Amino acid sequence: MTHHNEAILGMLAAALEKEERGRDFYKKASESCVDKLGKDMFRSLMIDEGAHISRIKEIYGELQGGKQWSDQWKKFKLENADLQKLFQERIQKLGPRVKGETGDIEALGIGIEMEQGAVKFYEDSLAKATDSMEKEFCELMLIEERKHFAALQDLKLYLQDPEAWYAELERHGYDG
Repeated sequence: MTHHNEAILGMLAAALEKEERGRDFYKKASESCVDKLGKDMFRSLMIDEGAHISRIKEIYGELQGGKQWSDQWKKFKLENADLQKLFQERIQKLGPRVKGETGDIEALGIGIEMEQGAVKFYEDSLAKATDSMEKEFCELMLIEERKHFAALQDLKLYLQDPEAWYAELERHGYDG
């Protein structure tokens, strides 16, 4: 096995560990969350992390088996490509009279920190990537982790301060 493949396998092993921790956290959070939106958000993120895990295992298995990195990992799609938009639409239907439970808001904060860590990890991995398929993988993971981060931040703001969330939404509407 080449040094290059060993480096990629190391990155994939670290990625797998991060994604499994995320999936496990989101599973527990979805089970304990009081707010329906939070429960649904955590459930969706748990499923997305499962797709990430499947991608990583697909690539890892190919490389460890001495095969070339193929595009088979692309078959693992996220349940909702735009989680933030989905939840914004659901929030708008609920209106501004919601107050989140402290435990739910804390879990959202932990999720935000985890997604920040994932974004940093994939940014660093992308900077080190030399193979075009590796770069494409890191770029896609980075896009998806950033979307997770934004969706969690959005829901946290809504549950903490629904009126501020609506003010922020209206401001974005004026931005163009």
